[in-house]
Amino acid sequence: LRPKMNLFFLIFISIKAALSLEYCPSHCQCDWNIYSVSCFGVDIMPIFHSSTQEVRHLKIRRSLYREVLVYFVHVFFRYISNDDTLSYLERHSFYNLSKVTHIQLTGIKTLSYIHQEAFKDLPNLKYLGITNTGLTSFPGLHYIQSSQEDFVLEVVENVHIQVIPANSFTGISEHSLTIMLNSNGVKEIQRYAFNGSRLEEVYLYRNVDLEQIDELAFYGVIRGPTHLDLSETKVGSLPSIGMETIETLQAKNTWALKALPPFRAFLHLQSAELTFASHCCGLNMLKRWRGQLEAVICNLTLTALGKMKESSAIPSQRYLGHRLYSHRKDSFGVPAASTANHNNYSNTPACPTEQTLTEGMFYVEVPTEHLSEGFDMALCNELHMDIHGLMCTPLPDALNPCEDVMSWSFLRVLVWVVSLLAISANLLVMLILLTSQQKVSVTRFLMGHLAFADFCMGMYLLLIACVDLYTRSHYYQYAIAWQTGSGCNLAGMLSVFASELSVYTLTLISLKRWHAIYYAMRPDRKMRLRHAAVLMLVGWLLCVFLALLPLVGVSSYQKVSICLPMDTETTAAQAYVVSVLVVNVIAFMVVCLCYLHIYCMVHNPQHQSSRCDTSMAKRMAVLIFTNFLCLVPICFYGLSAVLHQPLMTVTDSKV
Repeated sequence: LRPKMNLFFLIFISIKAALSLEYCPSHCQCDWNIYSVSCFGVDIMPIFHSSTQEVRHLKIRRSLYREVLVYFVHVFFRYISNDDTLSYLERHSFYNLSKVTHIQLTGIKTLSYIHQEAFKDLPNLKYLGITNTGLTSFPGLHYIQSSQEDFVLEVVENVHIQVIPANSFTGISEHSLTIMLNSNGVKEIQRYAFNGSRLEEVYLYRNVDLEQIDELAFYGVIRGPTHLDLSETKVGSLPSIGMETIETLQAKNTWALKALPPFRAFLHLQSAELTFASHCCGLNMLKRWRGQLEAVICNLTLTALGKMKESSAIPSQRYLGHRLYSHRKDSFGVPAASTANHNNYSNTPACPTEQTLTEGMFYVEVPTEHLSEGFDMALCNELHMDIHGLMCTPLPDALNPCEDVMSWSFLRVLVWVVSLLAISANLLVMLILLTSQQKVSVTRFLMGHLAFADFCMGMYLLLIACVDLYTRSHYYQYAIAWQTGSGCNLAGMLSVFASELSVYTLTLISLKRWHAIYYAMRPDRKMRLRHAAVLMLVGWLLCVFLALLPLVGVSSYQKVSICLPMDTETTAAQAYVVSVLVVNVIAFMVVCLCYLHIYCMVHNPQHQSSRCDTSMAKRMAVLIFTNFLCLVPICFYGLSAVLHQPLMTVTDSKV
């Protein structure tokens, strides 16, 4: 049969058992080599063999649609795709189909509504796929009532679905449920969305508009989930409720997720693929902490349970608590007066009494029945099995090690001393220069700018010191918010502007001293205040320009905790960092040449120079060289790092 040009009805059927040609329906073509039947342009439903197990519907005529759905009650697989006439699924579209295991709706752009009882009483259904349709709301699937293990629900590429409402997955399956909601237009997952379900895996990958998951979204879940994928979304926070069962967490390229829930919420986390390395720092620290404390609790609990089994006696309510107290007192020399960390290990509240507070002890209420329920013994098994700890990526790198902003104690003290001295001393210098009754000379003018540059550097150090004080021992919780926020950009701008303005001013002072001595007998060549003002205006513009470049994508202040432009991933960033360092090196060489020439002129009897200028040059030399002594190592090590031959780590560079 030749297919008609106007196709109203097209069905592909795969038949498991071989059929003879006499069973081929009229107006259809049968290929028994691949067990398929193709029917074109039919007006009446053909009769198919009872062994038909798979049916694919393409472009069903509306008048036959109801008949098609009801007729194939004995098939296992139902596929409907590329149908531009189907706008909704009415009640009982798929009803009481006891043999159906797979249903898939694909590419039906006109499908905008599914009745909440369209899928009903499908006890053997294992897979339901709704892909690339025109649905504007999440379909009601409460009446499926599948009794199959490992049910898979795949609702993907439906760009008009924006909200996952409450109780969306209740009643789908009596057993574990894998939910795939990738590449939809979802913006919000409301509270109780997963209520009443037994979750195995939840995939929300590439919902690029998803910004909010309600804190109670997983509240009421009977079991799970064990796997959660939030990669390539805009989620800014995770709910703390429901994370305790997560074993695998994926949040790659989720740039808005700058902070995770309290790490104690991840009781069973074994693997994490995240966006930021600092989150892995916190999770690895959590694993080490759990390993130490839970080892103590597990050992004492197992000992208590063993003794109880041997003696068939019921331990007193304070037995375990007293043992824990004794162990901690002997091991650490401190009393365990708080029970806050132990509520996770008991089904009943553990509160200190007045007597235990006086004695520096605590106790745990141990139920007299089902003693093993008072503690999650699975945690004890994990302690012995998990030798390598939690697997987490990305790993901390050389620019972001797992440490505080000020990694050493002496550095933490020193940064406060230096910052406060720099601010107070330079503020005093500027105050004296501004209130002085003497005429403003070129030297005083330049010294004022140098004091302002050093004052800005002091403000930068003070800002870094305050952040270190606030985030001490928990920097991994604040790292992303700090490094990607406006505070770090401000600190970076201050550091670059202050350092470059200081270098520029020091170089200008050196050139001015050299010029004054070299032309000591030429008053007409003397540098005027207007000349210095023009030069400093150029310097300010240049320093502001260099400080703003990392904010527009040339390098970045967000790479390290101390907010310096250490990003060299692109050619432009490398050129920027190299240019700044080379300019500083050239400035140092110019200063050295100036004072070397000054030294030669002062000791040359044939050269006439002012004694005042010579004395001033000596004093300025001490000031300038002490400043440059701080900059030369930075330039040297910075250039070595840019050339991919680093001679020191970020931790060392903070000194």
